[in-house]
Amino acid sequence: MFEAPYPPYDPQDKSRDSGSYETVVKRWPVIITNLIDHVHRLVHDLTMESRTLADSGSTDPVIQSKIEEGKEIIAKASHLKYRMARDQELEKIPEDGEFYVHEYNSELDKLAQVGKNTWFTAPWLYADFRYRLFRSYFKKSTWWTDFDPFYAKKEETFRSSVTAIHQIATTMHELETEKDKVVDDPDKLSVLFKEMVQMCLWCDLSLLTHLTPSDIEHLQTVGRDAQQARKEFILKDDQDAVWEHIKGLKPQAGTAARCDFVLDNVLTSWKLFTDLVFADFLVSHTPYFSEVVFHPKLFPWFVSDVTPTDFHKTIELLSSPTFFNSTMETTPESAHHLKEMVERWRRYLEQGIFRLSTAVEDGHKKTQFWTGPWPYWYMEDKANKLWRFLTESSLVIFKLPQVCHFLFVCCTGIHSYGAYSRLTGDVKWPVTMPFATALGSGLLNP
Repeated sequence: MFEAPYPPYDPQDKSRDSGSYETVVKRWPVIITNLIDHVHRLVHDLTMESRTLADSGSTDPVIQSKIEEGKEIIAKASHLKYRMARDQELEKIPEDGEFYVHEYNSELDKLAQVGKNTWFTAPWLYADFRYRLFRSYFKKSTWWTDFDPFYAKKEETFRSSVTAIHQIATTMHELETEKDKVVDDPDKLSVLFKEMVQMCLWCDLSLLTHLTPSDIEHLQTVGRDAQQARKEFILKDDQDAVWEHIKGLKPQAGTAARCDFVLDNVLTSWKLFTDLVFADFLVSHTPYFSEVVFHPKLFPWFVSDVTPTDFHKTIELLSSPTFFNSTMETTPESAHHLKEMVERWRRYLEQGIFRLSTAVEDGHKKTQFWTGPWPYWYMEDKANKLWRFLTESSLVIFKLPQVCHFLFVCCTGIHSYGAYSRLTGDVKWPVTMPFATALGSGLLNP
């Protein structure tokens, strides 16, 4: 297996280019505090409900059991926060019936042998296992097993993006009406592809609002200037190389070009929505793709990463006429366009054009890797079935959490729009190191 020739970032490194110390001291405690507060509020509500029942002369043992389990979860999370603040040893994951218990604990044993098994000494990448600890807190309960302590915040953020979502729905409607004029024109498709990339990269849905044929023509001139202006914020821009690769995916009878999205944040900045729009564009408006597979996390991870429940709930919320604030600036037409678009996505899910990785053969096993304790360059060795599945894809898009960056992997090599700890092993690579080198040897197609 590939081993990086440089050390990982040091959690005690206070330099500006690291951010590790700031994360351990400030961000992680805030995440745990928010989890505690959220469960505490729910336990309080359950307690009030129990008292109301008691006043009427009745009891509900289920409610009382939920309260006791909730208190236990709060106690465990509080204890974790206490230990973290004092740089105490990372505790082992208990046997909870979930996957990778042995693997996480074995990695922790290795860290203990070199004296790096405390919160301020463990590699940042491994210390993300706190989300696996959170999972064990809920998994070992009876009534909180499938509870997502971060979901309420995800939904709240998503609701606030109603105007932009309706605008994009109208854009996709207009694009659908002009489909025949665009689908066989590689130049126009190239413009739209790059605007889709920019939409996902900057999380700016306004980049794609109201694209009529004349707007597309306009983008072919003015859009180039806008893209050129954005280039100064992009370390490496391989959009053209990716598009050339896509154009080479000649449709053949009995074959299907597949695109895979390795998902990141779900509702923060409506990233999942933009992923769905991008995927819709690839299969609906280009002749190159006929299938998209989305790879979620199996349980809540990094606060807002997409879980299978999040994915289906997002489709459900987009279909709900009452979810978004009716006072926001939307029109009956845009609401119809949104309904039309989401119904198409539902059809795609029913037909297998859109799929979650959990729905493919041995999908649950494949999906486990995304919440494992390793950098992604271990994929070929630790999750060979997943690695082989991705090497069969025509294009893999890794959505990354840092400023909406993402990365393409295709047959012609690596095309990157950012850096991510698990892709690069959270290693402190020299700034002159080629990004493909920093990815190790486990992601490039054979």
